[in-house]
Amino acid sequence: MSVKLPNAARTALAVAAVAMLMACGDQSGPQAGAQGPAAVGVYTVQTQAVALTTELPGRTVASRVAQVRPQTSGIVQKRWFEEGSMVKQGQALYQIDPATMNAQLAKAQAQLLSAENLARRYEVLRAKNAISQQQYDDAMSAWRNAQADVELARIDTVYAKVLSPIAGRIGRSLVTEGALVTQGQSQEMATVQQLDPIHIDMQQSMADILRLQSENAQSGAKGNAKVRLVLEDGSVYPLQGMLQFSEMQVDESTGSVTLRATFANPDGLLRPGMFVRAQVQTAARDAALLVPQQAVWRNTQGQAMVWAVGDDKIAKARPVNAVRTVGNTWLVEGGLQAGEQVITEGLQKLRGEMPVNPVPAQNVDIVTDLYAPAPAGQGA
Repeated sequence: MSVKLPNAARTALAVAAVAMLMACGDQSGPQAGAQGPAAVGVYTVQTQAVALTTELPGRTVASRVAQVRPQTSGIVQKRWFEEGSMVKQGQALYQIDPATMNAQLAKAQAQLLSAENLARRYEVLRAKNAISQQQYDDAMSAWRNAQADVELARIDTVYAKVLSPIAGRIGRSLVTEGALVTQGQSQEMATVQQLDPIHIDMQQSMADILRLQSENAQSGAKGNAKVRLVLEDGSVYPLQGMLQFSEMQVDESTGSVTLRATFANPDGLLRPGMFVRAQVQTAARDAALLVPQQAVWRNTQGQAMVWAVGDDKIAKARPVNAVRTVGNTWLVEGGLQAGEQVITEGLQKLRGEMPVNPVPAQNVDIVTDLYAPAPAGQGA
C-alpha cells in the first residue's frame, strides 16, 4: 500500500537529496581533481672526475714510404721478394743483369792502367824538363778521370742488385723478370711502407684548437695528449696512441689544421688509407657536473633548460649552461649545483610551475665513456 506524502514533505526530501550530492562533489585534499601531484623520476646531480675527449675523423698513414727505383739501367733478371711480405733495410729485392756493367768496369780499369802508366812516364820526363808543364797536367788529369770512371763503373755493378732502402711491408711488384728498367725512370719498381709505428692524420678547426688549448691550460694538462681509435666496424683499437704535433699552416679554404697521432701497430691491423675516428683526450676535470641527456631540453630560443625540483616539491624550468656532451650526459657549467634534483622521467606531464611527487629515477645510467668495455659478465 503506497503512502501519499504532502507537497511540503516531498519538497523537503528533494532539497536534502540535492544537498547530499553537492556535498559529495565538493571534496578537497589529495584526492581532489585528478589524482594529486604528478609522479616524476628525478636524478640528484653530483660532481665527479672525468676525462674530456674530442672525436675527430682521420686516416691512417704509413710512417715511412720508399718508392724503389733502379739506379742503373738493364734487364731485370730476378725478383727476390714475395709481394706483401715484410722486408728488411738493405735486403735484395731485384737483380738487374750485370753483364753490361761488368764489361764497362773492365773497360774502365783498362783505361785507368793506360792513363796511370802515361802519367808516371810524364812525371819522369817533367823532372828532366823533357815535356811541357801542360803535357804533364793533361796526363795527370786523364789519370784522375780514369780513376773516377772505374769508381762509377764499380758503383753500377753494385746497383745491379736493387736493395730495400727501409724496413717495412712491400707491396706488389710493378715490373717482372725480363723488363727493361732505366736509371731515373718515373715508374717505381715497388713501394715499401713502414707500418709500425703508423700515423693518424686528423683535421680540426682552428677555433676548436684554441678552445682545447684553453681547456688544457685550465686543467693544468701537460705533455702530449692521449689518443684512442675507433675503427670502421665500431671496435676500439686495443693500443693507445699519442698526439705528436699539429701543422703550423692553417688551410685557408677550410680554416682547419692537420693533427698527427702515432700508434704502435705490431700486428699490422692498421693499414694505410683506413678511415678511423680518433678520440683525443683534451683535458680532465676533477669536479665535473654531469646531467643525464634526457633531462636537458631547449626552449624556443635554443637555451638549454632542465626541470629542477626543490624542497618545496615544485617543478620549475631553469636555464643551464650545457657546454658539451660527455658520453650520455651533458657537462653543465652553470645553472645547477651538486645535490640538486632534475627531472628525467615524466617530462610530458609538466606544464609550467607545478607541484610534483619526486621519486628516484629508474632509467638513469651515467656513462662517460661510450667505448669502454662492458664489465665481466655483461654485454655480448
